[in-house]
Amino acid sequence: MNKIKVGAVSYLNTKPLLYGFEQSGFIDSIELVQDFPARIAAMLLNNEIDIGLIPVAVIPENKAFHIVSDYCIGALNEVASVCLFSEVPMEQIETVILDYQSRTSVQLCKILLKHFWKKEVVFKNAELDFRNQISGKTAAVVIGDRAFEQRLISPFIYDLAAAWKDFTSLPFVFATWVANKKIDESFLLKFNEANAFGLQHIADVVANIDYPLYDLMTYYTQNISYNFDALKQEGLNTFLNYLKESNQ
Repeated sequence: MNKIKVGAVSYLNTKPLLYGFEQSGFIDSIELVQDFPARIAAMLLNNEIDIGLIPVAVIPENKAFHIVSDYCIGALNEVASVCLFSEVPMEQIETVILDYQSRTSVQLCKILLKHFWKKEVVFKNAELDFRNQISGKTAAVVIGDRAFEQRLISPFIYDLAAAWKDFTSLPFVFATWVANKKIDESFLLKFNEANAFGLQHIADVVANIDYPLYDLMTYYTQNISYNFDALKQEGLNTFLNYLKESNQ
């Protein structure tokens, strides 16, 4: 029987979930691929994988998509790794470069600029090496592991999850495990158990990663919030409603 193909994001924030796959033995029952968020979403859209940890902004694009796990990549407040970086304060920003790696983050930034910061800017799509363009009145959305590098460079850091919390009083969900077809319930039960296993061993996850730029114990226990609960569902629905409004 063909193995279920699972696509995961190749960022630090997924390490506890992947640790759960590997150490629980669940990895043997799946075919795992890793890439950046937008690429995982494209693979799910193209039916190259069966389940993907994808940016939530992609969910409305396909009616066959449905969330299949009790776990997600979310934040109750500051997420640390999804930020708008600038050399000048918000009121002086004129151009915002949008990271190509995740549409959810750039859509979140657009919503916050319009409704929360009430700021009009020129948007520019990022090229591969775009962080050196953060200069003067040009800011940029930077996500994932590169955001930790940028935190040491940019004097002004606007955490998008924290801004969303200030705006809506709700947590934010960046990515969820989504399937593009019906998946057997017994498989999904083991899938959830593998996720949970990793989250129960955060100290072991951190011990196996040499990362000097940011305290990963803080990241995994205070910045990222993995449980996809009712409050995060409300935050997700609120974001998708803003997204629908902006696309009309």
